Amino acid sequence: MAKFINRELVYISDEVILEDDVVIYPFVVIEGKTHIGRGSKILPFSYIVDSKIGDGVVVESSIIKNSEIGNNTTVGPFSHIRNNSVIGEENRIGNFVEVKKSVIGRGTKAAHLSYIGDAHVGRDVNIGAGTITCNYDGVKKNPTFIEDGAFIGSDSQLVAPIKIGRGAYVGAGSTITKDVPPYSLAITRAPQRIIKDWVLRKKKKNE
Repeated sequence: MAKFINRELVYISDEVILEDDVVIYPFVVIEGKTHIGRGSKILPFSYIVDSKIGDGVVVESSIIKNSEIGNNTTVGPFSHIRNNSVIGEENRIGNFVEVKKSVIGRGTKAAHLSYIGDAHVGRDVNIGAGTITCNYDGVKKNPTFIEDGAFIGSDSQLVAPIKIGRGAYVGAGSTITKDVPPYSLAITRAPQRIIKDWVLRKKKKNE
């Protein structure tokens, strides 16, 4: 039997199925043909519709639409999962991460401030904060493929269509426009320049 922290502050439509030991917190809305697996927790300010939530999942203040979340995965806070996405088991989809029409393998982490759209992401991938799959070219949506064990550094842009090979690394702050071979490092940073005393000279000029 499911447990409600405050049943009066929850809306659940008649089609929803809640397995045993599910915990529903206040200010939650669950609609449509949604199935919540055993032992999952749906925390406040979450909205779930027409989705399958596995066992032991934690959803924190997030929106999930027409998607599937694997066992023992955490979603949120403030994540948005939509358009028939499939999130594998033991994943971390974290703060302000949006996933659209993508498949993400087991053990992958996208913990902060990222957009994953029209992508197929393998197992045990790390997606750094601020990563964007640039999937729309103004005419059509293009796919991104990230193979098992890849590491995507923070603030990277993956310009689709593109493939990041197994075990490859993308350096933080890179804009990647060509496929990255397995176990390679791709990096596209401009050289850093240091102009000594620039601030002092600027200040003196304006005096």
